Amino acid sequence: MRCQWNSGWTFALCCILPWAAHAQANSQEDAAANYAALGQQALAQGRFAEAQTDFEKLEKAAPQVAEVHATLAAICFQQREYDESIREVQIAQKLKPGLPKLDSLLALSLAETGQFVKALPGLEKGFKQTSDAEVRRMCGLQLLRAYTGLGRDPDAVETALALNKLYPDDPEVLYHTGRIYGNYAYMVMEKLHDKAPESIWMLQATGEADESEKNYDGALSAFQQVLEQEPRRPGIHYRLGRVYLRRFEDSQKPDDRTAAAREFAAELEVDPQNGNANYELGVMAYEDGKPEDARRRFEDVLNRFPNFEEALVALAGCDIELSKPNDALAPLERAIELRPNDEVAWYRLAHAQRVAGDKEGAAKSMTEFRRIHQVIPPELRAMSGLDEVTPQKLDADASTQ
Repeated sequence: MRCQWNSGWTFALCCILPWAAHAQANSQEDAAANYAALGQQALAQGRFAEAQTDFEKLEKAAPQVAEVHATLAAICFQQREYDESIREVQIAQKLKPGLPKLDSLLALSLAETGQFVKALPGLEKGFKQTSDAEVRRMCGLQLLRAYTGLGRDPDAVETALALNKLYPDDPEVLYHTGRIYGNYAYMVMEKLHDKAPESIWMLQATGEADESEKNYDGALSAFQQVLEQEPRRPGIHYRLGRVYLRRFEDSQKPDDRTAAAREFAAELEVDPQNGNANYELGVMAYEDGKPEDARRRFEDVLNRFPNFEEALVALAGCDIELSKPNDALAPLERAIELRPNDEVAWYRLAHAQRVAGDKEGAAKSMTEFRRIHQVIPPELRAMSGLDEVTPQKLDADASTQ
């Protein structure tokens, strides 16, 4: 991991200004003052190599000025000369122990050279105690690297969670924390494999991994082995049904769809509270031209789970199919409250409003649908599987509204 240097960071600034005042107070030292001015100008413009040259000359002219060494340390860090950065920080700290932020800069430089044990105290202090957001961010990112390098994976995960909370939209933070979570999950699964390779937990994990990779035969085998060990284990028939359904979507073999329905029904025998299995059976009933049967299932799901957004949209789809547009309005409005960017909900709301005679409401809903439909990538548009509406058909229908 290499944290991106922010040229606007305040390490350099907090170190340069005291020296500028010192140089101006001793105007007779024209050469030193000139190096300071040139170095500040180059640094402000992001010309770090030139700034480094100027401050190295200044260092020779004024070797006892701590701010010069501190500024050079920041420049060397920017130039990825981490050993030099460490040396300059240590000189600055001896000359003036109270200079701000040098502990964090030293810790970051130590981490970059792989000296994680020495770096940890400064990184932890910089991440947990500093008020400077950029210093905290850089220390947090280096903490991920240090904890991982030292085998302290739970601490790395804890730090990753804190970073995500502090910087939820930062791409670099998201990238590195994602890697931490993935690595930790892999290690936990490896431990599960080592400690209990034949357990239902390992089989279930294998099935889920195979399913995610579209290795449907492997997933089916793993989930069936779970049921061999524990025939009434909740959730497994549902997972089998989902695998069969995904394979049907790829292959269009009717036997897979039949098997999926059988597994969903078996899940409800084991766990009547499983709303997901009931929902899937409702979708399949609708697709089979049985909107009344589908509606009863969706109502049952919503009686148990009133905030099941997909079921609300599905119920409304049944009402529209059964020529009951007014009944569709309330579940669609609730669905939109739960998930404002559900384009299917907005499309169906526009349709129900138009049929119910609310042309103004239908126009507003269709406008919102069009906005979302343009923003959301096609691969993320979940159509709920109820009215066989494809993105192309939505575009065509929307253009006629």
